[in-house]
Amino acid sequence: MQQMKRLLDVYLALQALFALSWCFSDAEPGPVAGSQSNGDRFKIEGRAIVPGVKTQDWISTARILVEGEEYVGFLKTDGSFAVNDVPSGSYVVEIVSPSFRFDPVRVDITSKGKMRARLVNYIKTSEVIRQSYPLQIRSSGPHTYFMKRETWGWTDFLMNPMVMMMVLPLLIIVLLPKVVNTNDPEMRKEMEQSMNMLNPNPELPDVSEFMTKLFSKGSSKSSGGNKGSRSVAPKRR
Repeated sequence: MQQMKRLLDVYLALQALFALSWCFSDAEPGPVAGSQSNGDRFKIEGRAIVPGVKTQDWISTARILVEGEEYVGFLKTDGSFAVNDVPSGSYVVEIVSPSFRFDPVRVDITSKGKMRARLVNYIKTSEVIRQSYPLQIRSSGPHTYFMKRETWGWTDFLMNPMVMMMVLPLLIIVLLPKVVNTNDPEMRKEMEQSMNMLNPNPELPDVSEFMTKLFSKGSSKSSGGNKGSRSVAPKRR
């Protein structure tokens, strides 16, 4: 009898456990911690502005992207836009256009529906530049897909390293005799010694001889000019 009673108690306990498990399996699961419940939805509004360009000329190819492509919006004929059914959170709003550039804006939506906007700066993340709401997003300029072809100029020719290597020595050779006093023998001797130091190879022509001939030509010309001027002097009557 006692064994039958124990078996009956075990059977009833199993039945109770089975009934409880069946009840919990049919019940709907509640919201999991960390997941977003179906709360209120909000609307992100704004206007896109391209200075000096009619809105109808570029809005057909532009799109409004919220957080990548999680939410997509379109522009109206007056440049305004509205992205509906956006829950509370922080979102990056971008205007994508093949013709013009727009700076992205981050919009923070509180659970009560308050909107705060600021520019997105990927370089200086700590910098905060507030923006008005509804958004007023101005274009920063047109896209540049091609590099401008460089034009040839005289400055490019003169600043060429090969041209500078050829022109500068010629200028030094031409201008140096006029700047330096070639009649001074000590100065001439010092220049000849410095030139000999730069010409250690005996097979090459002697630079000092070249400089001596060059300076002697300049001095002979100057002396010849002085003699000519003296000979042309008018005679006294």
